[in-house]
Amino acid sequence: MNVRVTRGSLRLRPDPSRVITRLFVPGEEVPEHESRSAAVIRRVMALDEDTVCAALDRTVLLFAERHRDVRATFADNFASVSHRLPAEAGLSESRRLLIGAYFTHEYAVEGAALCNPSMVAHPDQSGTAPGQLRYVLSVRGIGEGHLSSIGFRTGVADAEGVLTPDPLPGVISTGLRGDTAYEKSLFQGKLAERGHDDEVSAVLARWLPERFTGAELDELLAGLHPKLIARQAAHRTAELLRWIAACNYTTEFPEDSEVGGRVLWPTGPSERHGMEDARFVRFTDDNGDQTYYATYTAYDGVDVEPQMVQTNDFRTFRVTQTTGSAARNKGMALFPRRIGGRFAALSRGDGESTAVTTTDDIRTWNAPRPVVGPSREWDLVQVGNCGSPIETPRGWLVLTHGVGPMRRYSMGAMLLDLDEPHRVLAALPEPLLVPDATERDGYVPNVVYSCGSLMHGDTLMIPYGASDATIGVATASVSELIAAMAR
Repeated sequence: MNVRVTRGSLRLRPDPSRVITRLFVPGEEVPEHESRSAAVIRRVMALDEDTVCAALDRTVLLFAERHRDVRATFADNFASVSHRLPAEAGLSESRRLLIGAYFTHEYAVEGAALCNPSMVAHPDQSGTAPGQLRYVLSVRGIGEGHLSSIGFRTGVADAEGVLTPDPLPGVISTGLRGDTAYEKSLFQGKLAERGHDDEVSAVLARWLPERFTGAELDELLAGLHPKLIARQAAHRTAELLRWIAACNYTTEFPEDSEVGGRVLWPTGPSERHGMEDARFVRFTDDNGDQTYYATYTAYDGVDVEPQMVQTNDFRTFRVTQTTGSAARNKGMALFPRRIGGRFAALSRGDGESTAVTTTDDIRTWNAPRPVVGPSREWDLVQVGNCGSPIETPRGWLVLTHGVGPMRRYSMGAMLLDLDEPHRVLAALPEPLLVPDATERDGYVPNVVYSCGSLMHGDTLMIPYGASDATIGVATASVSELIAAMAR
């Protein structure tokens, strides 16, 4: 192939100093599962006040510079376990905070691995020189227990695609969870997926508006007829509705925080074991409005399903589920604009091949149309995308991945028709990028993988994870890449 792929010198590695605070309940961690919180609180209550104050001062001194407001965290975690104390217990502020400290621990979001990057243009391009492009790079951080979250890096790319990353802030945060407006069509789709077609779902369809709040849902469920809610099936449906509501939420970060210091942390029950492989894209609607979307894999410890993140500024994020026959498995990737008036996405619902699906409402995906399946010696296990399609005058440029012998991941490329994206116009006959000798070893060996590239002029910047050990950035000429494809 006459495609020159240049690996840049920049290498991002897992940084174990990037830590967040989490609630820690002694005894509830695997394998014990039995809380020892009452015993811990009893021991703290037995300390004299001088010891309490000294222990709190030492703890704050050790951790204050690693977190935004460690005392507020201690207070919040104390509130989480305060039910263990008698209502009349009069505690000093120092004792309350120290109890909260015993129920807090740090978690290194990148302690195990860093991988699966995607790259988009930053929403704020002020201050850039001619030929420069400010970018946002999303990354998947993996910590203890293989728990994944979504982090960010920012910086500037020059005309040749050479990246200058911004310094990382010393403190990171996970933002505050907030309520969101719900769509009735999404709830109906999730109920249908699980076979819940009963009187409670009929009440939802009849009385809730197309968009509703959590308070309106609670009011509806509280007003169900006693004979209805006593039925086992109706009770299960009501619980499923509450579960769906918990899976859809907003996360907002402090205004004075930097994008590189923000981490989307698993919050909903569908993602309690991780948020994986975010594929960000800057979407331009028919009226010119631009929104950043990301499809990602939510993992609850048993099942995986594609979910969606929406933001305009990388400060406030809306998290929603998806539904439909094409919204299954991993690897959904949105097209950056509507096609024929509809949203479009690449999917891999069968687990091993690529399809295209369209929708009117961006959250309900049905009727996938096949695009390509395993067919070459380097992708006979499965094929999929490596991020959202990139529009060129010749067609939709899609970077792909293929899995071959010894579960070796390689990256390829194909070109889809602009108006009928299920039609493959051309494809590279050989892989574009394979793990070299320096990239074979890591948390997951023999893998190069990307979740989204960025075109800057004729330069394609390809961020990729190498065996989940490092993240590199390769560049290639878009015109050379398309010219090298077999029709």
